[in-house]
Amino acid sequence: MTALVLALASACTSDPKAAPLPPSTSPSSQGLAWKDCGEGFQCGTVQVPLDYAHPSAGTIGIAMIRLPASDRSGRIGSLFTNPGGPGGSGIEFVRQAARSFGADVRRKFDIVGFDPRGVGQSDPVRCLTGPQLDTFFSTDASPDDRAEIDAFAAQSKNFAASCAKRASALLPHVSTRDAAHDMDLLRAAVGDAKLTYYGASYGTYLGAVYAEQFPTHIRTLVLDGALDPKVSSAEVLVQQARGFETAFRAFAADCVQSPGCPLGTTVEGALTRLSAFQKQLDRTPLANTRDTRKVTEAWATMGIATALYAKESWPYLRQALSQAFTQHDGTLLITLADTMVERKPNGTYSNETEANMAVNCADKPNPPTLTAYQSYADKARKESPRFGPFVVWGGLPCIYWPTQTKQTPHPIKATGSPPILVVGTTRDPATPYQWAENLASELDNGVLLSLNGDGHTAYLQGDPCITSATDRYLLTGTPPRDGTHCN
Repeated sequence: MTALVLALASACTSDPKAAPLPPSTSPSSQGLAWKDCGEGFQCGTVQVPLDYAHPSAGTIGIAMIRLPASDRSGRIGSLFTNPGGPGGSGIEFVRQAARSFGADVRRKFDIVGFDPRGVGQSDPVRCLTGPQLDTFFSTDASPDDRAEIDAFAAQSKNFAASCAKRASALLPHVSTRDAAHDMDLLRAAVGDAKLTYYGASYGTYLGAVYAEQFPTHIRTLVLDGALDPKVSSAEVLVQQARGFETAFRAFAADCVQSPGCPLGTTVEGALTRLSAFQKQLDRTPLANTRDTRKVTEAWATMGIATALYAKESWPYLRQALSQAFTQHDGTLLITLADTMVERKPNGTYSNETEANMAVNCADKPNPPTLTAYQSYADKARKESPRFGPFVVWGGLPCIYWPTQTKQTPHPIKATGSPPILVVGTTRDPATPYQWAENLASELDNGVLLSLNGDGHTAYLQGDPCITSATDRYLLTGTPPRDGTHCN
């Protein structure tokens, strides 16, 4: 797990035939040629400037995919999506999830995904080999002494140095501001006068940054599992760790109600059991039957965190912990962790980890020293004993990153935009609910829709209350009443 994240609405947002915006100065004016890419999907590529400050410096290709609207005669336009990360492939997200959107939305919108610059098929950032990433993730990311801190710092330095060597031309240009500018060119390339968008997790930050830069280009914006733009990079990690602690408590409360729970019979006992297990792994890692890797404390904690993203994964986590406790076998835990970092059975990885680090390091200033990281890790440990240091230290490569940003975190108002729908889940492990409340209040025309529940993000969980409110907003531009709660 890397460091790793609105007036005149009815008149302007519900009419898909509104007058086009002035054309962007961009290669998107060349048009976009969609080609069949299997299973009903169409794919294409749009060239965008590498450096918006110097457009003549060359271009990079942004890979796109769409599932066309099923009702072509009643089609409203394109629904752009981003699954989060940063580093998640929007192309893979659409292939897997496009048909899970609301039925009316599917009829009226092309569901569009794209790999942001530096991700997947869009000039990916590549830094480390599979074995090097194995080593990075195996290293203790919740160090208890100076030797362990130095060991993880050495791995973090190597990560940053490898990125500087292999991706130096791209690293200064992979920020979320760049990706938001790209998205406006993609909107123009598909012929939409204004943007209709669904962003999850980090995709909410991309959407908010887009709203800040292009508030009058928005039709509807759904930000599900929100990040709070004003929170510093280090505080994001501290607060995210708190979210995982809350989510694990919810899992434990569910587990201990059933016979045979590997964590015992009480929530407090379950927390104590997990802490003891982590300390044991710090001394003696487990084997696994998938490959030769040892299941260290870092791999196991990542596996546990992975299962907290969706309540549907709780039975698998219970099984994984039972296997580890009773059979001294870490296979299921490391299998969960592999899904988090997109490690394939052959030992290769997608570039999600490298892209995640590159974007995070480019977006916000980071603590400048090991001492500063130690201070935040200590704070996180108090608030989240089982996840805090692990989450905070995961951002350490940014200290050594070859490019450093001068942008400072700040609230985003998006003055002049139509209503923006912010969706939050009360026990979200990765994007704490407080962030959704904060973002909705910071936006000039933010509207908060809440799910009282578990798991990361809400819309694709299938809750009918969330689905109907969100679909109505996407289709008509009319948001639910601010503060609406779904149970």
